[in-house]
Amino acid sequence: MYNPLYHKNPVGAVASGEVFEIVFPVPSGWGAYGAAFIVLYPGGGESKFPLTLLKEADGEKFFGGSAVVNGEGIYQYRFEAYADYGVLFFGRGVDGTAVKGNFLPMWQLTVTKRGFKTPDFAKGGVIYHIFADRFNRGDKADCKDGKPDCNDDRADCKDGNAKFNGGNKADFKKEGVFHKDWKESPVVAEPDEVYLANDFFGGNFAGIIEKLDYLRSLSTDVIYLSPIFESFSNHRYDTGDYLKIDALLGDEADFALLIDEAKKRGMEIMLDGVFNHTGSDSLYFNKRGTYPSLGAYQSPESPYADWYYFEKFPDDYKCWWGITVVPTVNKDAPGYRELIFGTGGVIDKWMRAGVKGWRLDVADELPEDFVFELRREIKKRDRDCLIIGEVWEDASVKISYGTMRPYLLGAQLDGVMNYPFREAVLRYAAGGAAYDFVCAVTPVAEHYPKHCLDASMTLIGTHDTVRALTALAGVSGENMSKRQKSRFKLSESRYKLGIKRLKLATVLQYTLPGIPSIYYGDEAGVQGFEDPMNRVPYPWGGEDAELIDFYRALGKLRTGNKRIFSGGLRFIRTDLHGVDFPGRDGAARVIYGGAGTHVFAGTASLNTPGLNVALAFERYSESGSIAVYANSSDTTVSVYLPDCVNALTGEKISAGAAPLPPYGFVIVSV
Repeated sequence: MYNPLYHKNPVGAVASGEVFEIVFPVPSGWGAYGAAFIVLYPGGGESKFPLTLLKEADGEKFFGGSAVVNGEGIYQYRFEAYADYGVLFFGRGVDGTAVKGNFLPMWQLTVTKRGFKTPDFAKGGVIYHIFADRFNRGDKADCKDGKPDCNDDRADCKDGNAKFNGGNKADFKKEGVFHKDWKESPVVAEPDEVYLANDFFGGNFAGIIEKLDYLRSLSTDVIYLSPIFESFSNHRYDTGDYLKIDALLGDEADFALLIDEAKKRGMEIMLDGVFNHTGSDSLYFNKRGTYPSLGAYQSPESPYADWYYFEKFPDDYKCWWGITVVPTVNKDAPGYRELIFGTGGVIDKWMRAGVKGWRLDVADELPEDFVFELRREIKKRDRDCLIIGEVWEDASVKISYGTMRPYLLGAQLDGVMNYPFREAVLRYAAGGAAYDFVCAVTPVAEHYPKHCLDASMTLIGTHDTVRALTALAGVSGENMSKRQKSRFKLSESRYKLGIKRLKLATVLQYTLPGIPSIYYGDEAGVQGFEDPMNRVPYPWGGEDAELIDFYRALGKLRTGNKRIFSGGLRFIRTDLHGVDFPGRDGAARVIYGGAGTHVFAGTASLNTPGLNVALAFERYSESGSIAVYANSSDTTVSVYLPDCVNALTGEKISAGAAPLPPYGFVIVSV
C-alpha cells in the first residue's frame, strides 16, 4: 500500500505553488479502475486530484498523478479508489502506510514557503556539543592549575573555595566553589536545598583550542557551545551581559582565536542563544546589585523596567518555570529588541566575530514575530548561518500558548533538536520493537521539509537529559537522593550492557536523517543521571578508548558518504519471507526503487521469530546506498543480507542469512 516515504515526491513537505507527484498502489484484486488524491485545507474545503493508471505489475495497480497546493500551512490528505461496486476510502495507518476503511486518520501535508532552503555546510556532518565549563581547562585560563585569581588573601584557594573576580577580564565577581581537582564531582543539592549552580571547573576557550584536533578526529564539522556570555552560574543560561564573554572562558581575543583555529580545521562555531530570559544577576535586572547599572529590579525608573513583567514590584515577577534567577524578558520591549537585533547588538556583534550558527534556547517561549525578526537579522548577515530551535516535539505541528508555530514553513528555523528521534533510538536500543521505531521515525520524515530534517540535530544526549550510557544500562535513580546519584557508578556488567546498547544507538544516530550531535563525553563513556550529574568534566586520561575509536569510525563513514547521508530514507527487508513490522493485509510484498535495494510496503506477522526486533533501513542517493541492520534483543537473530560490503571494515558479504548478536548491527554498502 501507499507509504509516504516511497510514493510521494518529494518526500516530506512540499513547497507552495510547486508541483509534486503521487503514486498510489492498490491490489489488483480489488477491481479499482481509478483513484484520487484529496487535499483538505486548514480552514475548510478540499481539492481533488485525479490519479490515472500508470501500470499493473506484481498483483497491484499503480495509480499516479501530480498535485499543487498554494499557500503555506499544515494540510491533510487522503485517498479514494473507484470500483464498479463503489468507492474505497483510505487513511493513514499507525506506521504511515495506507489502510482501507471509513473515517480513518489522514496524512499530514506540510506546505512551505516557495524557495525555502537551509544551509548545506553541516549536512552529512557531525555536531559536537560542549558544556563550556566542563570540557577542558586550558593553560590560558584565569583559573589554570586550579588557582583562580581570588578577591581575598587565599591565593592558593584552599579546599577549592573562592570568590573570583576573573582577573582583569571582567568587572563582576563570581561567587561559589572552584574545583581544583578536575576529577571532582559537581555540587548537587537535594529538593529541599537551594541549588545555585555556582561551582566551577574552569573549562575555557583555551582548553577547547587544545582539543580541536581531537574534535576533528571525530569528523566534527560544527562545535555547539553552551552559553558563553557573562553570567552568575556555571551553565550560563542566566545571562548577565549579552555583549561580554564570561571571564572564566577567556576574552574576545580568545574567542576569535577559537573561531579562527576551528575554521582552519574545517569546523564552525554555533552559539546558544538564550533570548527568553536573562539572569536576575544581570546588567538589565541587577537584583544583586553586581552591576553599576540601574536595573529593573532596583527601580521602576530603570531604562530596563519595561523589559520584565512585575506583578508586584520588586519581588513578584514573571520568570521561566518559576525559577527566580531567570526572569522572563518582555520580547516586545523596544530596548530589548534593539539589543538583540540592532547594529552592534547581540546578533550583529557575534556574527561579525565569525559565528556560523545559533541554537535557540526554549524556542517555543519566543513570540512568533520575534523568531521571524531573528531569522531576518541572522540571514541578512549570512544566508548560510544555521538556526536550530530547541523543540522537544514534532516541530511541524508544535502548539505553544494556543498557537501552532510555523517553525519549519520557511521564515523561522532551519532545523530543530530532534528529540522524537532520540526517544525512538533509545527506546529501540534498550530492547524496543522495530515496529515502534518505524512508527516514531516515519512521521518526522513525513512531516518535515527534507532539507530541515537534514539540518536538524540527531541526538541521544544533551545537558538536559540523563547520559545516554546510564539511560541504556537499565538502571534507575528513582529511589536515590541527588548525592547518591552523584556518587553512583555502573557495575561492570551494567557498563558492558550499556556500551553494547550505546553502540547500537549511536549507529542509528549516525545513519538516520539529520546531523548526529555528540554530547561531550558520550563518546568517552561518561555516565550520569540528570542535571547536574550529566555535566561532569570530560574524563581526560580516563576515556574509553575503544568507544572513541568506534565513534571515529562512524564519523569517517559519514565524511566519506555525505551525499548518501543527505539522501533518502526507506525501511527494508530483514528476511526473505517478510519484513520487520506487522502488516494489515496479510502477505509481505516488495517494491523496487532508487539504487535497487529491496524496500517494503507490506509486512510479516509479529509472530514471525526475530522480525519484531530486527530493524533495517537504507540511506540512498544517486551515488549509492548504505543499509543498516540492527537487533534490539538480548538474543541472536538472523537477517537476510544481499551481496554487499561491510561499510566499517570493508569485508565482502555474500547474500544469505546472517546472524546479528544481542544488540548487534551491521552497516553495509549495497
